[in-house]
Amino acid sequence: MKQIIPVKINSEQCELAVEPHRSLLDALRNEGGLTGTKKGCDVGECGSCTVILDGKPVNSCLVLAAEVRGCNIVTIEGIQTSSDQVHPLQDNFMKCGAAQCGFCTPGIIVMAKALLDENPTPTEDEIKFAIAGNICRCTGYTKIIEAIALTANQLNHKAQEEA
Repeated sequence: MKQIIPVKINSEQCELAVEPHRSLLDALRNEGGLTGTKKGCDVGECGSCTVILDGKPVNSCLVLAAEVRGCNIVTIEGIQTSSDQVHPLQDNFMKCGAAQCGFCTPGIIVMAKALLDENPTPTEDEIKFAIAGNICRCTGYTKIIEAIALTANQLNHKAQEEA
């Protein structure tokens, strides 16, 4: 029997009708229509399903949808700053060539967003540690790390200008 789960997804209040055993990943993709969150390994090993749940990055394949009642979720679709402007992370991933096949990219960008929200000036080692749970089989990570570091520098420079 389906349960109605009230939740805020990408700043919009909504309800998901889910079976008790349904993962958050499947609920987001199937009930929520948010297919940017990718289903990779489905056992929490690859990070392609990463979302931000109440401010913390999680593998949505490991969270039951019924557990997120009243929570705030941000998916890759919610990272974009407006409908006509991508987030600086997304822009820098494109500029740095940090995405090849693109399957891992949404999870890595969401993880990077969570990192920069918590630590706006990460070192290279902190970036590497933050994305360690996100597997990319194409890029070798160098350009991904460059894109995240470039974004941190840009956001910090912008914050200093505004202060």
